[in-house]
Amino acid sequence: MAGKNLLVFVALTIVSSVLVLPTARGNSEGDALSALRRSLSDPDNVLQSWDPNLVNPCYETAAKFACRVQPSIEEKGFQDCNTIIFVYARKYLSVFTFQLLLNIHCMVLGMGNGDLGNSNLSGHLVPELGKLEHLQYLELYKNNIQGSIPTELGNLKSLISLDLYNNNISGKIPPSLGNLKSLVFLRLNDNQLNGPIPRALSSISTLKVVDVSNNNLCGTIPTTGPFEHIPLNNFENNPRLEGPELQGLASYDTNCS
Repeated sequence: MAGKNLLVFVALTIVSSVLVLPTARGNSEGDALSALRRSLSDPDNVLQSWDPNLVNPCYETAAKFACRVQPSIEEKGFQDCNTIIFVYARKYLSVFTFQLLLNIHCMVLGMGNGDLGNSNLSGHLVPELGKLEHLQYLELYKNNIQGSIPTELGNLKSLISLDLYNNNISGKIPPSLGNLKSLVFLRLNDNQLNGPIPRALSSISTLKVVDVSNNNLCGTIPTTGPFEHIPLNNFENNPRLEGPELQGLASYDTNCS
């Protein structure tokens, strides 16, 4: 019993830190999601559940989704789905865990779908994405996203995974991505990116996976920090990329612009 109570206490603490957000922050996140939705063509309506008018669009959308898939919650007298996580959890840890998992989608750009990879989306990324300060997973792989990667993505300090591979993204990799000190996965392969691999990425100690293959990058491949352990085939099929840099012997920006 003591272990169960501890789990509930810890979970409530986590949820409180995520859900109890100032109205201004919630509106800012709603504006960011609304801006992204306007910038994307969505023929399969995977974004139809997004409601930017909610104070906390991530959590309240999760609560509505929970009531749809678990109608017994409302049958038991809990009409306000936005308070269920705080009330119902006290007696039903399994439902609480279910709600907690649902709410985690506040940190995953997908709003209940898990992610937006392979969703037949087209359009471009918007600078407003940088306002989603709690976002941990930005999953937009295997779509038809065009344009450049916004510099503002460097503001996503909680981001763990940035998966934009298999799109038609062009332009340079923003050096601001070096500010993502929680980043573990960076997969930008199979796009139209050019320019150098930012040396700022070498300072991300958490970075485990980098794949920028099948682009048009130039310069040399970093060899310090996390790049010491990235396999060379994750950089292949960049015709202008000159191979690993030799510290003190090779100029990084040779013929690279």
